[in-house]
Amino acid sequence: MVNEENGNLYVNERLDREEMCGESATCSVSFEALVHNPLNIFHVEVSIEDVNDNSPVFSKAVLDLEIGELIPPGAHFPLEMARDADAGSNSLLTYQLTSNPSFSLSMKEKPGGRKLPELVLERVLDREKQSSFELVLMAVDGGDPARSGTVQVRINVTDANDNPPMFNKSLYEARVSENLPLESVVLQVRATDADAGSNGRISYSLGSIPDSVRALFTIDSESGEVRTAGPLDFEEKNKYVFGVEARDGGGLVSQCEVQIDITDENDNAPEITILSLSSPVPEDAPAGTVVALLNVDDPDSGENGQVSCELSGEAPLSIVASSGGSYKVVTSGALDREQASEHRVTVVARDRGRPALRSSRELVLEVSDVNDNAPVFEEAAYSAYVAENNAAGALVLRVQARDADAGANGRVSYWLAGGSAGAAGAAPLVSVEARSGALYAQRSLDYEQCREFTVAVRAQDGGSPARSSTATVRVFVLDRNDNAPRVLWPAPTAGPGEAAGGAVSAPFEVVPRSAEAGYLVAKVVAVDADAGRNAWLSYELVQASEPALFRVGLHSGEVRTARAVGERDAAKQRLVAVVKDHGQPALSATATLHVVLAESLQEALPELSERPAGAEAAAAELQFYLVLALALLSALLVLSVALAVLARLRRAGPPAVLRCLGAQRFSLAGAAFPADFCEGTLPYSYNLCVPPPARAVPEAAWPPPPPVPILSAEELLGGDSCGKPSQNSDIVVGEAPANPDAPQTVQKLGAESEPELSGLAAASCKITSGAAAEMCAAGRRWGRRQRALLWAVLLAAWEAAWGQLRYSVPEEMPKGSFVGDVAKDLGLQLPELSDRGVRVVSEGRTQYFALHGKTGYLVTAERIDREQLCRLVEKCVLRCELIVEGQMQVYGIQVEITDINDNAPSFKEFELEERISETTAPGSRFPLTEAHDQDLGRNSLQSYELSGDEHFSLAVQAGPGGDQRPELVLAKALDREEAAFHELVLRAMDGGDPARTGTARIRVTVLDANDNAPVFSQAEYTVRVPEDVPVGSTLVAVTATDADEGLYGHVKYTLKKLSDIASIIFHLDYESGAISLLQNLDFEEGNTYELEVQARDGGGLFDTAKVTITVTDINDNVPVISVRSALSEISEDAPTGTVVALLHVQDLDSGANGDVRCSLDGGVPFRLEKSYEDYYRVVTARELDREHVSEYNVTVRAADGGSPSLQSSAVLALRVLDVNDNAPVFAEERYSARLAENNAAGALVLTVRATDADWGQNARVRYRLAEGRVRGAPLSSYVSVQAETGALYALRSLDYEQLRELQLCVRAEDGGAPALSSNVSVRLQIVDENDNAPQVLYPPAAAAAAAWSGVELAPRRSEAGALVAKVVAVDADAGQNAWLSYELAKATEPGLFRVGLHSGEVRTARSPLARDAARHSLVVLVRDHGRPALSATATLSVVLAESVAELLAELGSAAHEAAAPGEPAASLTRWLVLAVAAVSCLFVAFLLLLLALRLRRCHRQQLLPPDSGASRGVPVSHFVGIDGVRAFLQSYSHDVSLTADSRKSHLRFSAASCCDTLPARPPPDEPAPLLGDEDPAGAIPSDPAPPSLDG
Repeated sequence: MVNEENGNLYVNERLDREEMCGESATCSVSFEALVHNPLNIFHVEVSIEDVNDNSPVFSKAVLDLEIGELIPPGAHFPLEMARDADAGSNSLLTYQLTSNPSFSLSMKEKPGGRKLPELVLERVLDREKQSSFELVLMAVDGGDPARSGTVQVRINVTDANDNPPMFNKSLYEARVSENLPLESVVLQVRATDADAGSNGRISYSLGSIPDSVRALFTIDSESGEVRTAGPLDFEEKNKYVFGVEARDGGGLVSQCEVQIDITDENDNAPEITILSLSSPVPEDAPAGTVVALLNVDDPDSGENGQVSCELSGEAPLSIVASSGGSYKVVTSGALDREQASEHRVTVVARDRGRPALRSSRELVLEVSDVNDNAPVFEEAAYSAYVAENNAAGALVLRVQARDADAGANGRVSYWLAGGSAGAAGAAPLVSVEARSGALYAQRSLDYEQCREFTVAVRAQDGGSPARSSTATVRVFVLDRNDNAPRVLWPAPTAGPGEAAGGAVSAPFEVVPRSAEAGYLVAKVVAVDADAGRNAWLSYELVQASEPALFRVGLHSGEVRTARAVGERDAAKQRLVAVVKDHGQPALSATATLHVVLAESLQEALPELSERPAGAEAAAAELQFYLVLALALLSALLVLSVALAVLARLRRAGPPAVLRCLGAQRFSLAGAAFPADFCEGTLPYSYNLCVPPPARAVPEAAWPPPPPVPILSAEELLGGDSCGKPSQNSDIVVGEAPANPDAPQTVQKLGAESEPELSGLAAASCKITSGAAAEMCAAGRRWGRRQRALLWAVLLAAWEAAWGQLRYSVPEEMPKGSFVGDVAKDLGLQLPELSDRGVRVVSEGRTQYFALHGKTGYLVTAERIDREQLCRLVEKCVLRCELIVEGQMQVYGIQVEITDINDNAPSFKEFELEERISETTAPGSRFPLTEAHDQDLGRNSLQSYELSGDEHFSLAVQAGPGGDQRPELVLAKALDREEAAFHELVLRAMDGGDPARTGTARIRVTVLDANDNAPVFSQAEYTVRVPEDVPVGSTLVAVTATDADEGLYGHVKYTLKKLSDIASIIFHLDYESGAISLLQNLDFEEGNTYELEVQARDGGGLFDTAKVTITVTDINDNVPVISVRSALSEISEDAPTGTVVALLHVQDLDSGANGDVRCSLDGGVPFRLEKSYEDYYRVVTARELDREHVSEYNVTVRAADGGSPSLQSSAVLALRVLDVNDNAPVFAEERYSARLAENNAAGALVLTVRATDADWGQNARVRYRLAEGRVRGAPLSSYVSVQAETGALYALRSLDYEQLRELQLCVRAEDGGAPALSSNVSVRLQIVDENDNAPQVLYPPAAAAAAAWSGVELAPRRSEAGALVAKVVAVDADAGQNAWLSYELAKATEPGLFRVGLHSGEVRTARSPLARDAARHSLVVLVRDHGRPALSATATLSVVLAESVAELLAELGSAAHEAAAPGEPAASLTRWLVLAVAAVSCLFVAFLLLLLALRLRRCHRQQLLPPDSGASRGVPVSHFVGIDGVRAFLQSYSHDVSLTADSRKSHLRFSAASCCDTLPARPPPDEPAPLLGDEDPAGAIPSDPAPPSLDG
């Protein structure tokens, strides 16, 4: 540091040359001295001199050396050099070694004058006498006084390999369970070796063992632990015996045996095999039906192999144990395919081990279908839409029904079952296609006549018996534009003749000549019978006397004035309007309207003609004729009805129902159909009438107790009375249905029905013969069941006595070889083998045995290899099962496979290699790989032989299990110089006949001893590298070679002498000798490094070499910018050239890489000037503006002269101080606000805001109002502004009706000196509130003063909605407060008139009636939509009159009294006309009814002649419609009559049963006609003739 008083330079802290300059020869420190006022810089350099303050230091406290006892004397061993951080003479070193007779110290001269200490071996070492030496090496420097450092040298003598390993035991035994986890320790073998080092390091390995055993066990080469490598299985093998070898580092080997016993564990889950499965099963199968046969087996033994089975899952199934480990799965309840089409159950087998194991097998049982479900429609009710005027046969809808059954039982057909599609006697509107369910329209529909109808569709499946269901279809008819509009008002004008008489009968309207444009004249009212868009109407004016005077509303039909009425316009105007709908194509109608232009009715009267004279007399005459016509028509109608009733009573006979009961006859239909049955097929109808038995049944007891049998059509037509039943006929019993339309229930007769039919003579013989046949069939079934039961008992007894079948067969037999006569051993007959479904099932996927169908022999199905099937089992037994599917029985079969000599002994490896050191003593033994023979007994391995060389012999050792283990014995010492390899042949032989052999070649490699030291290829390595070489790069690779082989020839490299910095920068690969970088090099930190590398072989011999690494410089340092002095603030009015900052720039690189150029980034008002050497100044280049830029970040950039150039930058932060040079600025150019009227004084209007770009006091803004006047008063009396916030307040209550807007000016001024200001305009809008009530403009308030003011005319013939008048009102308020709504508050007749809510139009709510008063007073309430709402009222007078004459009469009290009696007369005329029309229609309808009944009776007489004594047949459907085409079907009727004592049945076809016309189907209970001479067709005559018995 520098003393400011005297300028002396002092040391600020202690200096350490070694820390500051490292190993550099010279050391100096440079820095700059900065002088202010004036600003100047001086460069100072201080040189640091060295003193002897560091002692020599070794990198390690102890040096360890290993020297073999075979190393010859004179060998040199380099030692580590000491390091001294001092320089010059203080770093020169000398070495001294403590005295020892075995070692001495020598110095080796290195390039550069350095001396390397070396340890010299003086005499041969003997490890047995002394295994280690400890010496002290001292290093002394050349300083004064001298300093020294010591290191301890520890020498270990390595031993030679002269002792083989020795095991503690010759046999190791262990007992483990089979569920032992992988990598578990089974046992541990241990061997010891007297040698040391690598010669005494023992590694363990498995001997020559089979691959299967090697896959199960491994041995740790270091610890000797035998572990499991694979899963142990007691079922495969329960004992393993194998050999273990111990080998030391010199190649000497010894062996021992290991025996491992496996104990059984419950590790095998039961195995489930499906022997037979009966699927599908019908859903009506009885409980107890066998559906599956299973076999369960557990490979474990004892309790672990005992198995129990159960079923899991919700299914009506159970499992039953059978013999031989088999089980039966049977049904335990009823099945239902619709609920579950298949059943999935899980068979669970569980053994008795601890813990118990279980296995499962899923059974899938399909259930076949039985017709037990009726079809179900997707929807209970369907809806369809059809446009009217459709084509016949158009598709209406498709219905869909689904049947839960399958196949034919689920096939659905459709037909019509009734509904409102058509009335009786009329063709139905739709038909249905039987297969697809498609409904078709039978004829064109009309929306105006029928808008919707309903039909019922029935769906029936194809099962037997069939099932059905019904759904409702609702059909909606859509409208089309087929009706033209009809004008309701004005009514159509009279004919030309009547109009010529001069009477004004057409409707007219009076329009004042003062009417303005838009005046409502009248409204055309029209309707359209269509619906929707077809009924939307539009109006258009097509003809007018003055076309430009009137217009018609397009959608409202309102006739209004298009302009103001002029004086030149004619008094009478005729308008023709066309009314058009929106259909495609559009239809239209016209309406004619007469308009009279007059200010009042008095002015219009001259334009109107008077009522014709004599009108009252004409009305009275009309009433007389109407009364006379009514009387005549009524009398004629009463007379006709009386005559018809008398004629019917005269011809009527006893009721048909009583006659039927009197004859004690009833009818049962064999196939009944509903009355509205519409199926498209031709059903047959049989009507059977049978009298009851002799014992009469009361009529109340219906039906009689014994059901009546109904015979088939074939039996009726054939005429057989009691013969053998036909094959196609069924005996059925039918009961009379309560509803004739409902289908009858039919059931088959069994044996239990015989007592009920014993009283019937005609049907008893058939039933009796049927019962006998059933009993015979039952007897035959019972005989078959007895024989089957006997066979089952005998077979069970034989199985209990003899058990399973056992056979023996040699392996490798060809396919189809004989094994045993199964049919003979089981007592099965050859013909029954194929009938009963006998088959053989084996465990596993491969079937090794089959049953010969013709002979019953058990033969081989595949070639059998015992070694493949039973690799580790001495006794090989295959099991299979014989399944008799007809009896669901299982028999077990065991076949033993015997061994033959089909495998030769084989070695695991054909080429064996042994490595033996040349120093190994004779007599040493080396285990060899054993041979393996897969055969058993004498066919297995028996002996070994060795041939090839005199140096070796063969010895065979017997193992604990009796196996033979070959060993190679060294008979003569080896010499690697004589022979490096020896080739031998080992032969193994078995005891078969003929014998088989296997050979293996043995190659013995002789290992060499360590007698050569490593030698480097160069004594010194030199390399130059750039400092940017990447980390991990290899700089140089040193190489040393050793003439020895193996471990002694393997060289490893280490760094011996290097500095601390070099140790963290360089890395030496000890295998390859490559020197690589650990971190980046830096030329500025160090440019030269010296390393010492040592190469050492496996025997401890070594050599050293020197490596010099020189670093070259590159441009890798960026310039460094230092800010020595800088300003943080500057006034915006500072002059140009003001100094802002002083900078220093430095680059650590040398040469061009260290040349630096500086610059400033553009866009700133500053420039850069060079001051002294590496110093620069930053000065202002122009004037500053704080409002434009308040802060500057000046970037200074420095770039060096390297390639590529490197750059750096520094940022100077400079804040500009403010000067008041900106006026306030408002946020908006102008302001506007809304304030509700009637506000409270002091209410906030809005807040104005202005901002000043300056800072501090210069930016503080205050507000004030500019002077002004409003409506003669000062502006300050209306509003005020808050000086600090700019808030404007209203000083008084404002009124929207007086002042709607206020304009003012606000000034903003800042706090600078001098102060600056600005102005802004403010617009204040007053918002309206509801403080004014509505004002009625029409009708005026003084309506009662004038005779014609406030009086409106409404024709009595006007329809509902006719426009009467319009109330006009206004409201002084604005917006919603001025929205008006109208309401009828009071009326003489409340229900006659209504007022439009928003329009104020007064219209008729209904058509005026005759009893309604002629004059009405209406009070209309007008209310606005303000809050709260304000209202006003208007009074309106309405007169109901058909003409102007009636209006004038109503206005005068005298005329009103005279016109009152005329109203009842007009009403009487209307009622008389209605009465005459009603009586006429009733009379005509009665005549038409009589004519229709007469025609109907004649038609039925043609179809059914009166002499028919049979009952009426059930009606059938007559046609079916498909695709709009009606197909005619002829109707057939068969009448059958039977009696209790008849021998033959009668069947007669009606003469008129086949007709070429389509008869109408009468309802089930058709009433008798009112008129007619005979009974209806099908009725029983009053005195029927007895039926013929011999026809």
